[in-house]
Amino acid sequence: MSPEHYFSAQPSTPEKRRTISVELGGATRKLQSSGGVFSPDRIDKGTAVLLRGVPAPAAEGNLLDIGCGWGPIALAMALASPEATVHAVDVNERSLSLTRDNAAALGLKNVVVALPDDVDPAQTYNTIWSNPPIRIGKEALHELLLLWLPRLSPGGEAWLVVQKNLGADSLQKWLGTVLPEDWSIGRVSTDKAFRILKVVRPKES
Repeated sequence: MSPEHYFSAQPSTPEKRRTISVELGGATRKLQSSGGVFSPDRIDKGTAVLLRGVPAPAAEGNLLDIGCGWGPIALAMALASPEATVHAVDVNERSLSLTRDNAAALGLKNVVVALPDDVDPAQTYNTIWSNPPIRIGKEALHELLLLWLPRLSPGGEAWLVVQKNLGADSLQKWLGTVLPEDWSIGRVSTDKAFRILKVVRPKES
């Protein structure tokens, strides 16, 4: 499936839901997926690297998953931080529907799904986790990250997983040129073909 396919608002393929079994939050979960979304059959390798390589998200406040797909990152955050509100955003309306239904199936009432344009631009986030859609192209990716990363709360952290051969190092350098000088941008780890990048907004003095 082409990247444009799962990054479109309305996938052209018919929605045919299927049940997949995945490990999330220390247990096996049966969830719904479908064609027309990113990695419909499993948790993709990059997301798996992110989920096992980051510390727990903030216990309270607002958390964010940029590009939620069928929901693995948002669901993992919601399971880890039941007192927080997890915002799952995606341009693909099928992805939003799947994430919403998967959260309901797990009894998670702290997941809010929305199109990017429907999110209050004044909302800030204590933790952001994302496997950003690198294959949409550099310009679109940069626009996407500049839409959300500046919305970190003071003291907030963003964790991004990016494939090495798809520009993880150049993305890290670029973030250092566009985010405020007092923000911290660094590479936390490398796992197989992926790097985890961490962005921290300093606490207010």
